[in-house]
Order: sequence, then C-alpha cells, then structure tokens
Amino acid sequence: MVYMSKVGDASTATGSDPFFKIFQDTWAKAPGSSSGDNDYWGTKDLNTNCGKMDVKIPANLAPGDYLLRAEAIALHSAASAGGAQLYMTCYQITVTGSGTLTPAGVSFPGAYKASDPGLQIDIHRALSAYIAPGPSVIAGGIEAVAGKPGTIATATGGPSQPTPTGSTPKPSTTLATVVQPPPSGGTAVPKWQQCGGNGYSGSTTCESGSKCVKLNDYYSQCQ
Repeated sequence: MVYMSKVGDASTATGSDPFFKIFQDTWAKAPGSSSGDNDYWGTKDLNTNCGKMDVKIPANLAPGDYLLRAEAIALHSAASAGGAQLYMTCYQITVTGSGTLTPAGVSFPGAYKASDPGLQIDIHRALSAYIAPGPSVIAGGIEAVAGKPGTIATATGGPSQPTPTGSTPKPSTTLATVVQPPPSGGTAVPKWQQCGGNGYSGSTTCESGSKCVKLNDYYSQCQ
C-alpha cells in the first residue's frame, strides 16, 4: 500500500500530517486454492519483480511537497493479534501540475488497530475475501489486481492470473517504491529473507551459499 501526505516542506516534515491512500495491491483468489498461502498477493508481486513496484502519482493532486509512505505487510504470523509485520519506508517528493485535489487523511499511528480484519487473519486457511487496513484508495488512485502483471508492474516470472479475453492491461508509470517483505512458502529462501521464527510457516531452506541464522525467537534470516 502507498500513502501520501501534503506538507509545507518535505525536507523538514515529521510525518505528523494526515496521510491518504493512493495505491494498494492486496489479494486475489487463485483458482483451486485451498489456502491463502497459495493465493495471489501484493507481496508476491513485489518478490516476483525483485522488490520493485511501479506506482502512478494521481494526476488530480494539488501541486506541492508531499511525504510518500510505502508499506508492505507480512501476514504469515497474523492469525493472532499483533502478529502482522509492517515494513515501511518514506520518500520526500514534490508534485507539479494543475491538480486541485487535497484529500482528507488518517494519522499514523492510529490508522490501524491490531484487530483490523486485514491485520488479524489466518492466511493458512482458505480465504473468500481480504479487507485491506486503513482508508479506501482516493479518487484517481489505483487498486491493482494481485497476480496480474501489467496492471502494476512488469513481472519477471512466476505464476500469474490469466488476462480475460478482450481486456488489455493498463501500463504502469513513474514512482518506484522499493519494499521487500519476507517470502512465504517456496522451496529456497533468498539471502537476507526470513527462514524461521515463531509462527513462521514458510521454507526453512536457504538458497545456495547461505544458511538460516536465528536472530531471535521470532525471526531467523538467510545469511
């Protein structure tokens, strides 16, 4: 998910101003899937494209300085409250153009609760829906289709949803947000990714040249 916050000066802003959501790539059911682990997820799109996600800045935004918050949420341990892992980063940007939109926003911390259905969820069972935490995407923003290359990023490989006959994926543009979450499942975990810990259900086998190192009870990493 990607948020923006309009500020007077991005170089000195502290992140205390309200944030509005401009983009999200969350979940889609995979055909024949009996577990959320096997479904399409935005984090899988990130992994498929080597941690890159192309996000279009809405053209209707008022010009000025903004903070941009890019966030990935790992849900492999989210069956109990507090188990979701949030990975975020912030960018200082200036928007130009003739837009006039100044959306209302939410505050961080405060926008999420540990009990939100998008943060407390057992993805290891069959899922029929997923409700993303936080507000809805603003008018002019993008709700990507998880697992469908071309709607948000040019995927470099891996399974993807089929494109319906007669439809043409929209190209992606501009801002690259780089946030790399831990993978779930798979047979070999890439170097520097999670390979163990309380509640972790993915592979514990690291790729060639690295081994799984315990950092604490909740997180082991391929090094």
